[in-house]
Amino acid sequence: MKLSFNVDHFASLRQARRAAEPEPVLAALIAEQAGAAGITAHLRGDRRHINERDLRMLREAIKTKLTVEMAAAAEMKAAALAVRPDIVCLVPEKPEELTTTGGLDVVGRRKALAAHITALTKGGIKVSIFVDPSPAQIRAIADLGVRKIEIHTGVYAEAAPGQAREKALDEIRAAASAAARLGLDVTGGHGLDYHNVGPIAAIPEMTELSIGFSIVARAAIVGVDRAVRDMVALLNPRRAR
Repeated sequence: MKLSFNVDHFASLRQARRAAEPEPVLAALIAEQAGAAGITAHLRGDRRHINERDLRMLREAIKTKLTVEMAAAAEMKAAALAVRPDIVCLVPEKPEELTTTGGLDVVGRRKALAAHITALTKGGIKVSIFVDPSPAQIRAIADLGVRKIEIHTGVYAEAAPGQAREKALDEIRAAASAAARLGLDVTGGHGLDYHNVGPIAAIPEMTELSIGFSIVARAAIVGVDRAVRDMVALLNPRRAR
């Protein structure tokens, strides 16, 4: 299981003081050395953390792969085509939200998304879509010709241990299986931490998990290298033995 490390909250800490540090790119380089297979960053409309300068520096510096999360908006499309990350993950975005709260409505926005996806693909950028574990949404993504998804794991991650969490986990398992049968590359993310990631990492169809905040929080105590290595070990328990 691969880890794509989201560096957004190093930028959040920097922006809290409008300072020059911590440097998200430095954190990304340390994370790569510690075993991260990719780096993720979310370019938001209000630039509350990551900005275009960060994306340009990440594109030039990292050696693995760069995934940029963004809304399906004209401004974001232009930014993606300028930076040319390896992957653009299309996500919904609300100005008032603290973090992404659900998957993209592909069924309801199919026509608009088709043109956006075509433009990115013609620019040499692979497209992924952040989606709730919904069979209808996953089929709509496959119909658009997108071959990669990120399943929203937030409902599972936020549920207390018990019946609600098990129900959410079953939905993610079923969605991952359905997506794999359609030939999609299945990844996951949102709200995952060192305590809840195990059952998600055990889903056989999952190839990669995107995790940010919990690693950044742990890194504040033990450092980036240790925090990333600890998460990589949890994603690959057999290898860690």
